[in-house]
Amino acid sequence: MSENKLKAVIFDLDGVIVFTDKFHYQAWKKMADEIGVYFDEEINNRLRGVGRMESLDIILERYEGEPLSEEYKKILAAKKNDMYRELLYGMGPDDVTAEVRETLAELRNRGYKLSIGSSSKNAKLILRQVRLMDAFDAISDGTNISKSKPDPEVFIKAAEYLDVPCDNCLVVEDASAGIDAAKAGHMYAAGIGDAMNYSLTDYPLTSFKDLLDICK
Repeated sequence: MSENKLKAVIFDLDGVIVFTDKFHYQAWKKMADEIGVYFDEEINNRLRGVGRMESLDIILERYEGEPLSEEYKKILAAKKNDMYRELLYGMGPDDVTAEVRETLAELRNRGYKLSIGSSSKNAKLILRQVRLMDAFDAISDGTNISKSKPDPEVFIKAAEYLDVPCDNCLVVEDASAGIDAAKAGHMYAAGIGDAMNYSLTDYPLTSFKDLLDICK
């Protein structure tokens, strides 16, 4: 692939632009403790890139009580989200590195369109807290999709919002489910963190600024 075919870059949020894993862990842990379900960081790692209700189902694999109704599951998920949102209000501009801010600015300067592609329904809150709303041309998140990754819907919607064909888009992800979603959407995939060595990753990134070597 010739890199000059790329016209847009779509970023996952958690684990790529910001790191909120600790807040997710704290909120899920508190909810799990309340219903007597074992939960640790290893289980929490399985939730990365996964939607809220799907995450709850993973946690409930260890639940040994009476079967829970779908209505009660929704209450548990909402309670977790309320706790998580409270923690997010403690975020600020310092939660985004200078490297990320400078790279986003340079990509914009080179003419690339930028979007968030996140399953989180809290994406806009996070971006407001860290003062990054203006860094993106579009935001596709959990409020405008019906299917979580590895379904490509969130990335396809982002491409539509940017008015850029999918095969001209590069997705930046830290989770294998996100890489799978990008490839299912016929997009190129750059992997950072855990996704760097994933077999379907087109471009392994050792640092965020490596994007500038791909997007000339």
